Amino acid sequence: MTTAAQHLERLLDERRSCRAFLPQPVDEATVERMLTMAQRSASWCNTQPWQVVLTCGEATARLRAAMQAAARSSPAASDIPFPEVYEGEYLERRRACGMQLYGAMGIDRHDRAAAQAQALRNYDFFDAPQVAVLLVPRSLGPYALVDCGGWIANFLLAATACGVAAVPQAALARHSDVMRAHFGLADGLAVVCAIAFGYADKQHPINGFRTVRAGLDQSVRRESA
Repeated sequence: MTTAAQHLERLLDERRSCRAFLPQPVDEATVERMLTMAQRSASWCNTQPWQVVLTCGEATARLRAAMQAAARSSPAASDIPFPEVYEGEYLERRRACGMQLYGAMGIDRHDRAAAQAQALRNYDFFDAPQVAVLLVPRSLGPYALVDCGGWIANFLLAATACGVAAVPQAALARHSDVMRAHFGLADGLAVVCAIAFGYADKQHPINGFRTVRAGLDQSVRRESA
């Protein structure tokens, strides 16, 4: 194994979704470094379709207030359709993740009020001081979303490499219309997701669990002849 492979393996092992942040913001130089690394992501015909809106300080507070109000009073209006149903192994993995999360918080699986309160924490960005909202031109179609997925993965790894915690949040895209009005976005741009980032509150119990990854036998088919 090469040294480069060892470094990548370590970053992949260390990366996790943070759901409790400290108030301290990430300095501008570090954010710039993370963005520069993510900008090297591969894309279809080198189109680099991702566009990013960054918030910090009072801008994050204003977005937080808008998203909390939307989550409590507005119907979902996402630019990109969410799955209508989860079935089979996908449902099992989703349930397992939820049980781990609520278990870490001491929330009983039948306590719907506590579960709803925790779900609403998405719209507080889990107290993260900074948010990156990821956008894509609608005109470029589904493969631009594939490219954005690569950018997200690389941004998360860049954050981990810089000692910064992050969590990608599809939940915020449920209110894309609110995002569009808040930032004055053109109709030709679709909201993909947001990434909350900052420094992890390592003492918070919700940051203590790790999701389990499926084995290669569940996702890889090998043919040699």
